Amino acid sequence: MCIDWLDAGRQLRILDEQNIDYLHFDVIDGRFAPDFTMGSSIINRFRANSRLPSDYHLMVDEPNRLFPAFQVQEGDTFTIHQECCRNLHRDLVTVRRMGAKVGVAICPGTPIDALEYVIEDVDVVLVMTVNPGYMGGQLVPQTLRKVEKLRQLIGDMKLDIRIAVDGNVNYENVPNMVAAGADILVGGSSGLFRSDMSLEDAIARLRDCIELGLERI
Repeated sequence: MCIDWLDAGRQLRILDEQNIDYLHFDVIDGRFAPDFTMGSSIINRFRANSRLPSDYHLMVDEPNRLFPAFQVQEGDTFTIHQECCRNLHRDLVTVRRMGAKVGVAICPGTPIDALEYVIEDVDVVLVMTVNPGYMGGQLVPQTLRKVEKLRQLIGDMKLDIRIAVDGNVNYENVPNMVAAGADILVGGSSGLFRSDMSLEDAIARLRDCIELGLERI
């Protein structure tokens, strides 16, 4: 949602060349979270012009109704919100049967305990470090403690789960996020798609910040 829409083709090529791990697609329906983003036709167009796997982040009520709209490929991840599903476990099982990696997202105010009976069935837990919605949200500081607690829980349970963080992933916050236990950083308007530097420079700066965080682990 943060890409420069008037320059999207060039920026997409840069992301490919820079060996970014995923294209993260924010799908927002205007109900669970404010604003609207892109539909499946736009996303599938991006997919046709990139070699990168996709990370679909569905910020929509009852996301299972949208599953058939997307073309799942090997390596893709579908992340759905705990807060959005009447039957979260059923929806996670459906994602797995589609052939995608399974992700579950939690908002800043949602405790880790809400995942107690589904965590063994997921590949990724996405911790929202801002409240979902518009670009440019401010970091909720308590979410870094949540990442630390989640990392401890995953270690204690001996699970193979990656932790993603999404929201205000900027140069100041990235070292703290990585040191807290984040494996995946979702770059947006504050750290990746910036107006004051090139995309290549922003990627290099983020990688430097990641190294700083790794040194603190």
